[in-house]
Amino acid sequence: MWKYYALLSALFAALTAIFAKVGVKDINSDLATAIRTTVILLLTWGIVLFGQHVGEIREIPRHAWLFLVLSGVATGLSWLFYFKALQTGDVSRVAPIDKLSVVITICLSFLFLKEPVSLRVVVGALLITGGSIIMLIK
Repeated sequence: MWKYYALLSALFAALTAIFAKVGVKDINSDLATAIRTTVILLLTWGIVLFGQHVGEIREIPRHAWLFLVLSGVATGLSWLFYFKALQTGDVSRVAPIDKLSVVITICLSFLFLKEPVSLRVVVGALLITGGSIIMLIK
């Protein structure tokens, strides 16, 4: 099932880029990010409330809280910079460059999480890197 979820994630990420580019056109990118974040906040808490998972909050260990907060900070900064890039750049160039995050994630997962890296993963990462470099060249 994870492959289907990953493909759906990619589809919605693509739609996010298109919708964001249009939405950020005539407003401050930080304000646009705040609006987007509020929508996400309402949507996700609605899912938690509807799924009756609020009681599970007490069971979350401290170290999980720490890393979830750090993840939230990283996500927020990522979105702020992404919207700034979308405001001035072409979405067809910004989005692929943003996907260098995949390569960085592979490197960090190898270094810090000790996840195995196969030849297929290395070749894929190199192809993503090459594509991103091509997008950076005007």
